[in-house]
Amino acid sequence: MAKTKLAFVCTDCGAEHGQWQGQCASCKAWNTLSQINLGTSNSPTTRADFRKQGYAGDQSNVQKLSDLDLEALPRFSSSIGELDRVLGGGLVPGSVVLIGGNPGAGKSTLLLQIMCLLASSGRPSLYVTGEESLQQVGMRAKRLELPMENLKMLAETNVEQICNAAQQNRPELLVVDSIQVMHSADVASAPGSVSQVRECAAYLIQYAKQTNTVLFLVGHVTKEGNLAGPKVLEHMIDCFIMLEGGNDTKYRILRGQKNRFGAVNELGVFAMTEQGLKEVKNPSAIFLARTEEDTPGSIVMVLWEGTRPLLVEIQALVDSSQLGNPRRVAVGLEQNRLAMLLAVLHRHGGLYMADQDVFVNVVGGVKVTETSADLALLLAIVSSFKDRSLPKDLVVFGEVGLAGEIRPVPGGQERLQEAAKHGFTRAIIPKANAPKRKINGLEVVGVTKIDQALDAL
Repeated sequence: MAKTKLAFVCTDCGAEHGQWQGQCASCKAWNTLSQINLGTSNSPTTRADFRKQGYAGDQSNVQKLSDLDLEALPRFSSSIGELDRVLGGGLVPGSVVLIGGNPGAGKSTLLLQIMCLLASSGRPSLYVTGEESLQQVGMRAKRLELPMENLKMLAETNVEQICNAAQQNRPELLVVDSIQVMHSADVASAPGSVSQVRECAAYLIQYAKQTNTVLFLVGHVTKEGNLAGPKVLEHMIDCFIMLEGGNDTKYRILRGQKNRFGAVNELGVFAMTEQGLKEVKNPSAIFLARTEEDTPGSIVMVLWEGTRPLLVEIQALVDSSQLGNPRRVAVGLEQNRLAMLLAVLHRHGGLYMADQDVFVNVVGGVKVTETSADLALLLAIVSSFKDRSLPKDLVVFGEVGLAGEIRPVPGGQERLQEAAKHGFTRAIIPKANAPKRKINGLEVVGVTKIDQALDAL
């Protein structure tokens, strides 16, 4: 009898160990090692077994990179423009896309819309549900008024049975909802465990690669908002996208975390309606729903998300602290960068805030990861500290260095054009980003130091 091979995998970093230990030797996390079954020599997930079942073709041959036919597997649209943007231009045959998000964010709704629309356009599609019954999925499709005639459904949690059914129907698109409830008969553990998730994902991915099927996997998230399951799962797939948003807002943000076929920092915006998720063609408009009255501490900045600029509002509140250690709270921004910018403002701007509580927030639930928001953040803090409102037609962007200098950011011309399109008439930006040609209706002030930006106000 073949001996079963075991390993212990860290759920945080994916590192493998030969035996269990309390601390992971790679990431130094405690109590994160889980046992997995590496299978035996008779494992059904080997390439030979796939070839026996008809999944693979002839033996692979070595080819030159220049001789590859790049037009043999062209992209095709998912019928939803915002999703195509996040994926890098559309769906690639043989690609594996993992979509995660909080419960109720709309993962199953979005995938059901895609599958129904593509099936009605003539592309064979198979939707596998492991968490809901077929009647529940049918009721949702009817409520969303989706075309239901051509989409094939399967209620199954065994990956061997799923691949056999897919081999018989030959779909171009396959959805598995969700990977945490799938199980393989050759893994002796409960569904959702590290070993089951890893082996089931490997089985499905190998089928998709060898049949050029677009595979969508739905993944659960932990209470911290990270993808549940082994970290190695993120390395196995081609694209990882997160659908952000909760029940407190009707807007959903689709953000790319990993993409082998396009930019990783693309952003798609949807609105949850009675007919499902609808695309938001102009996301800047929904993030600029400002109050009519002038409010201190409010300013508009221009972010660069993927291939387009995005206008968002940033708010700051500065108040006298009653504590010995004043609070620094940042929502949608990095906490450490806020502390650094406050030190720059004190050293080079002459404003002392060591005895003040500082709260900053990005309106609309947007998470800012780039440094172009530095200047807007500082000016919003100064506005709240001085209790003086900023003009509502003012837009700001720029990176702030430790020496108090204002550094340029990429895409300055496109950012200014986006601001002018939404009616802004004044802009404070890095001098190096000043346009060579004047933009109609927009007065641009270029600055090189933080004190010049304060004087420009």
